[in-house]
Amino acid sequence: QVHLEESGGGLVQPGGSLRLSCAASGTFFSINEMGWFRQAPGNQRELVARITSGGSANYVDSVKGRFTISRDNAKNTVYLRMSSLKPEDTAVYYCYAAAVLLGNFPYTSWGQGTQVTVSS
Repeated sequence: QVHLEESGGGLVQPGGSLRLSCAASGTFFSINEMGWFRQAPGNQRELVARITSGGSANYVDSVKGRFTISRDNAKNTVYLRMSSLKPEDTAVYYCYAAAVLLGNFPYTSWGQGTQVTVSS
């Protein structure tokens, strides 16, 4: 199984910055893709950014140029650096990890979610 522990959310003023972290632990063979979704009240969950084990990253258009996803494979940790934050970035942010368990079984794990609130 794969357990994800998130940290770094909070309240920030518009234009400010935050960094989210998500560390994976447990018993697995590898973690291929990691990333972040977010869900605002009344909205569907949307993919914000994702990154492969090789470092290839993708972003939703609304955060391009403002958010940067990175990962430390040695620590099985993914980060989301968020800058120039806007009120519309307010949401619960969830990390995920697409892992391969022993026995070559694919398994996707989710974090518990961390609240990001952008408000003056």
